[in-house]
Amino acid sequence: MSTKIFELEKPKLNNPIFVEGLPGIGQVGRIAAQFLVEELKAKKFAELISSHFMHYVLLQQSSIVHVLKNEFYYVKGKKGQRDIILLVGDSQSIDPEGHYEIAHEILQFLKNFGVKEMITLGGLGIGEVKETPKIIGAVSHEGLEKNYKNSGIEFDAGNKVGTIIGASGLLLGLGKLYGMKGICLLAETTGYPILPDPRAAEVILKVVMKILNVKIDLGKLNKRIKEMEEFIKKIEDLQRKAVSQMMQQQMPPKGNEGKEELSYIG
Repeated sequence: MSTKIFELEKPKLNNPIFVEGLPGIGQVGRIAAQFLVEELKAKKFAELISSHFMHYVLLQQSSIVHVLKNEFYYVKGKKGQRDIILLVGDSQSIDPEGHYEIAHEILQFLKNFGVKEMITLGGLGIGEVKETPKIIGAVSHEGLEKNYKNSGIEFDAGNKVGTIIGASGLLLGLGKLYGMKGICLLAETTGYPILPDPRAAEVILKVVMKILNVKIDLGKLNKRIKEMEEFIKKIEDLQRKAVSQMMQQQMPPKGNEGKEELSYIG
């Protein structure tokens, strides 16, 4: 198996808009999307697992194992609102090939639900703390930025960003091949992947709420951040240890050049 999506339910959705928030710089996208899932009482309907994620499971306090995965949720829109598909998760791919494979699997899955528009979320590391982080936007098609006037988005990404690494960029770029258009929202943050940035997440949520025409109580955000910090830190710590072990295996010990060594990660 490489990448597979397991459907738990097949909801009937009307012209849904897709919102992606996976782990990244400042955990901004992930925090924002997870908060939307909880506050909008979204229902999980599919899970994505991949051999391009780190090769371990998390052990919870209850001694139950947790496989790294991405999760799809849906929300049925009320009057004046769109149906929404939300993607949150524990991890992104650890290699470039996996990023492309996972993106294609996600887009093909979304196409089955008639998705034609998306919002991807992420952080933009600027190396400093800002009282009011700016939201930088990048769009999939020329002229699309006009649809987001008065949303508090600055469209000068070409001067500030250059590249968007990972799912937030690839889903937007490859989505064009699947007949989808959309916007990537990047919130300014210090640039530390393992330190959640609630201020940046709050600013990006305010913009997303305008686009989706939904109202949620942002007063609960700081409490949610504290609840997520321990879990996020555990994943990051395990990933660093796993990478360190793999690098040590690939480098022969000093004084044993030319000798073959057998080892494994259990």
